[in-house]
Amino acid sequence: MAAYRLTFLMSGLCMGAWAPLVPYARSRAGVDDGALGVLLLCLGLGSLVMMPLAGILNARKGCRFTMHVGIALVLLTLPLLATTHSFAGLMFALTVFGAGCGAVDVTMNVQGVMVERATTRSLMSGFHGLFSLGTIVSAAGMTALLWLGATPLLASSAVMAALVAFVLTAGRQMLGRSGDEGSPIFVRPTPKVLWLGVLCLLAFLAEGAILDWSAVFLSEVRGVEHSIAGLGYAAFAVMMALGRLSGDRVLLKLGSRVVLIGGGLIVMLGFTMVVLVPDWLLNLVGFAIIGIGLANIAPVYLSLAGAQQTMPGELAIAAATSLGYLGILMGPAVIGLFAHAMSLSLALLAVASLMIAVIVSAARLVPKVSRQRLH
Repeated sequence: MAAYRLTFLMSGLCMGAWAPLVPYARSRAGVDDGALGVLLLCLGLGSLVMMPLAGILNARKGCRFTMHVGIALVLLTLPLLATTHSFAGLMFALTVFGAGCGAVDVTMNVQGVMVERATTRSLMSGFHGLFSLGTIVSAAGMTALLWLGATPLLASSAVMAALVAFVLTAGRQMLGRSGDEGSPIFVRPTPKVLWLGVLCLLAFLAEGAILDWSAVFLSEVRGVEHSIAGLGYAAFAVMMALGRLSGDRVLLKLGSRVVLIGGGLIVMLGFTMVVLVPDWLLNLVGFAIIGIGLANIAPVYLSLAGAQQTMPGELAIAAATSLGYLGILMGPAVIGLFAHAMSLSLALLAVASLMIAVIVSAARLVPKVSRQRLH
């Protein structure tokens, strides 16, 4: 079980490695905000293209092979992200890096569902808690090294060393093939899987809203200093990690239906508190509340996608993850357009209203008897 938990922790390390490098890459390439947006789009597109392919690889070659492919792509491109000066070079590196992260993301979720099936226990929330912890450790650790004077390449090398150590040790204990010999390499997603993907999209969109807009909200709307405007996302991320680490026990006690309904209501409460309460310190509490509410929504949906019987689980997870990732990729841009046309406060309230779909659909997606496990 330790190896499976390390899989999610290492996946988080991959995802968190890019954020501290952004200002350095931007400075080296001399790009403005618009060009930086194009670079970030390359990262997302690389992930979106790779995610369905990762589902196929998991079915045919197994989790171990696919995870190693994803980590190899990350290892190849992290040095480029830390040193490349050209815009075209960064576009290429971010596309391949995004593909590696996409393969890692799908594979960790496929393996998580396989472990849940084998143990008949709800484990996905705790797994995702370790993923969140990995992103925090990666971003904070690299930031600390950079603050101490390390070069971007040296700071990246610390993450690379951890990934290599994982491949050589716990990575060998990952599960093999997730599908049988006769499983198809492609299946059109069923309506249930598509709906789960849409719901994942809504959850990821809300997460992306906090990631990209919380600091802007605090600085522009509340007048907080730029140097501490990132506290909003920090409060959100820490509480999301804690919520996920305790999520399996909550699911065991309350059931996934209550977790979805309660989570949706808590997210709406948090957004309302952020927008309507004028005190920025209380806004931090609101962002923390959003993190608690969102913590276990996406893990529940991914477990449901892997547990359904209408299509192979690994392909269903890839489809749901790909749709969900659109929320992170496209959501912040849509919020920006909405904020430009109306206001950022109204845009955040609009995001909160999306949780109505999460609340209303919970009763249909999860039977009342589903309390201890999701399948």
